[in-house]
Amino acid sequence: MSTPTRSALSTRPPDDDRRAGELTFRELLRWTWRQLTSMRTALVLLLLLALAAIPGSIIPQDGVDSMKTSRWQAAHPKLTPVYDRLGLFSVYDSPWFSAIYILLMLSLVGCILPRTFHYWRGLRAQPPAAPRNLTRLPDHASYSTTAAPDEVLERARATLRGRRYRLRAGEDGDAVSAERGYLREAGNLVFHLSVLVVLVGFALGSLFGYKGGVILLVGDQYGFSNNLTQYDDFKPGSLFRADRMEPFSFSIDDFSVDWLLTGPRAGMARGFQSHLTYQESPGAPERGYDLKVNHPLTIGNTDVFLIGHGYAPVITITDGEGNTTGGPTVFLPVNQSFQSIGVVKAPDAEPTQIGLEGEFYPTVAFSKQTGSYYSLLGKPLDPMISMLVYTGDLGMDSGAPQSIYALDKSHVTMLTKPNGAPYRIDLRPGESVKLPNGLGTVSFDGLQQWNKIQISQTPGKWIALTGVVLALLGLLGSLFIRPRRVWVRVRREGDGTLVEVAALDRSGGGDTAAVVDELVAALQEPRDRPGDGPGEDQS
Repeated sequence: MSTPTRSALSTRPPDDDRRAGELTFRELLRWTWRQLTSMRTALVLLLLLALAAIPGSIIPQDGVDSMKTSRWQAAHPKLTPVYDRLGLFSVYDSPWFSAIYILLMLSLVGCILPRTFHYWRGLRAQPPAAPRNLTRLPDHASYSTTAAPDEVLERARATLRGRRYRLRAGEDGDAVSAERGYLREAGNLVFHLSVLVVLVGFALGSLFGYKGGVILLVGDQYGFSNNLTQYDDFKPGSLFRADRMEPFSFSIDDFSVDWLLTGPRAGMARGFQSHLTYQESPGAPERGYDLKVNHPLTIGNTDVFLIGHGYAPVITITDGEGNTTGGPTVFLPVNQSFQSIGVVKAPDAEPTQIGLEGEFYPTVAFSKQTGSYYSLLGKPLDPMISMLVYTGDLGMDSGAPQSIYALDKSHVTMLTKPNGAPYRIDLRPGESVKLPNGLGTVSFDGLQQWNKIQISQTPGKWIALTGVVLALLGLLGSLFIRPRRVWVRVRREGDGTLVEVAALDRSGGGDTAAVVDELVAALQEPRDRPGDGPGEDQS
């Protein structure tokens, strides 16, 4: 990048005591703007934006999947503070990413607007006058005729108009100038303007929209209402207003999964769908919808997506005094076979609080090599839950926020066997186990499913989509429309008229020789064609 300098030939007032190369504030701003709006700077910023987006696709993001982010942070305690300080868990909202994005927008606007006016002038420009010597053009031809020059020129104008050529306005002496493919400039114009349309669409979505997620148990007794208190994670735009949220509600009546049971991908889900019942507003009639991946439910300006699913074992803890705590507990899958982890907390248990931490296996299997359980398939053919037992203070009375998917072990003790080994309980549905020391019992009463639902409102999505479509159309026009210029000149030679025809392809690589031949054939009268009489001179 060049440094700002003043021209050696520039005139300076006599009282200007600045040193050579020193700029005024206004000149510095002008130089900075020119550097920012250069095409080179725009390309560099575009490359930086692409590089800056890489961490957002590799590192879990809070706004996309807060649960996955929490698990990653728990697994990398040393890297988490560094990444958090750099904003890598929320890349697209970080100041450094926003700075690159804003500079790129300014650079593109500065690049695009001047070129837009340039293409607009090119679109309205007339075809240029005929060159003085048409025979110097790569593709040209000439022939002689007995017709009068005015008659040939009129025939040329009519022929070119019929072939959708734009003629040069006014009289052009002894020549006709025409151009075709001028809509190529319109394609360039549409493409550049559409880039601004896309940027505006994305800006509106990020400013006024929102994105949130919720884990919802399957069953008509569990419902969701679209208000802020119902979300597990919520990411609003800078100018978001809660009163713009659609007042809908829905529940998941049933959830079906098509499992692959054979082949190399055995245990994976091939397809799944949620059967919803929803209301667009309180008191509105209930409607049904089958929610699938990439087939969202659209209510007003809001889209409801299905982005994940898992299992919620129904676990009940009965303490030593007979008090019960429990219900469906969401377990988070850790692999494609839906082996899941989770915790169950009983903060009101007596004589001491009880916490369970363990894994759920939809189809349990045992590995002799590792000496541990694992899940063979994602389909619950033989479900089992294996958990460790902790007693003590779970830290839920301190008032500090605590994740429902993690257990605070700072003030608890792991229950052990007399030989010192961890006390582990392995249960299948319908089974229960009595805890030692009069702590009570734990039972595995059943299995339910949950869905991860993403709800988003993007006000500018149709504007952005329109911009993308326009950009594609403009790009196709600028690539495939060939701008061609054609000239026809006539002059008297002896008793006849010499007609010269030439064509030029402005985009390069076009077959203008065929254009010249077709135009000559259309202009010639039968008596002018070779073999039909005099006037057989052709080149």
